This record gives sequence, C-alpha cells and structure tokens, in this order.
Amino acid sequence: MRPYIVVAMLVPLLTGCPAAVVGGAAATAMVIDDRRTTGIQFEDQNIEIKARHAIDEKYEKDDRVHVAVTSFNRYVLVSGQAPTEEIKHDIGVIVLGIENVRNVQNEVTAGPATSFSQRSTDGYTTSKVKTKLMTDGSGKVSANHVKVVTEDNVVFLMGLVNRKEADAATDIARTTGGVTKVVRVFEITD
Repeated sequence: MRPYIVVAMLVPLLTGCPAAVVGGAAATAMVIDDRRTTGIQFEDQNIEIKARHAIDEKYEKDDRVHVAVTSFNRYVLVSGQAPTEEIKHDIGVIVLGIENVRNVQNEVTAGPATSFSQRSTDGYTTSKVKTKLMTDGSGKVSANHVKVVTEDNVVFLMGLVNRKEADAATDIARTTGGVTKVVRVFEITD
C-alpha cells in the first residue's frame, strides 16, 4: 500500500504541472488562465527572490528601507520607501542588474518607511481590489490577468491585458474605498 501512496504523491511532480503541487484545482485554473508561460511564471518568482535577496544583502540593517519587489512577465515593479533619492536609485539599479529582468519601474518614494498599520491597510486594500476584480460581472477583465500591489494607499496594476481590460481594471481599482491613486504597470497586448 505504501508504494502506491508514494507514487500518488509523485505524480503531480512528474507531470510538470506546478499548480498541482502548489494548490490543487484553484491554482491549476489560475496557471492555465495566466497569459504568461509556466516558464515565465517561474522566472518571475526567481526574479523576485533574487532581487529581494540582493536588496536585503545591502539594506537589511537599515530599517528606514521598506521595499516590495513584484515581477510580471520579467517586468519588475519596485515599490515602498527609502530614506533618500540616492538609495531609491540604487535599489532600482540593483533590481535592473538581476538576470532576465527586462525593465524596472521604480515607484519607491523617498521618505520614511510606512508603519505596520499602514502595511496591513495596504494588504486589505489589495484584497478588496482583487475581490472586486473576481466578482465584477461585466466580464471585461479576469482577476487572473491582473496582479494588484498596494503601497501607502496607491494601487499598482500589472498584467498582460488589452486596452479594454486595462481600463476596466483601472476603473475597478479607482472606485475601491481607500485607494488614493492607481498606477498602471500593464503590458498592453493590442
């Protein structure tokens, strides 16, 4: 009986479907509906890990630096706060130096790092925007095609979308409570 259990556990790994390993049917649907190839999805994860490591290596002891790195189709959004324009610029240079990064949109602001309370609010805002994208009945945009990042009440939207989808996602984010600004980091496909 034990060999069958081991084989059953290994089958998802052998098929090459990362979604089966990560989270079952829901994750499978998201991977299948993602416009990026599976290889690019993994590359985006690797870019985020490498960039985060490189930034932490240089600035981990500086609690004035709070930076988030988000990669979508090898296009990297860097958001957060740094104490000076020089550090902001340096963070952008660090990320641009990561292998396979196509471009960097550096949205780090020069100023004090946000509080834990603000970061919690930002997480809640991200979930509100994603929920509205998922429950929007218009069919104009799929939540699976848009990545949402919130930093200090500013919502950043990333993804491979056409103009109509970009506009629909922007309208949804713009009308979500607590959002002060929406920044489009989309790659437009048409």
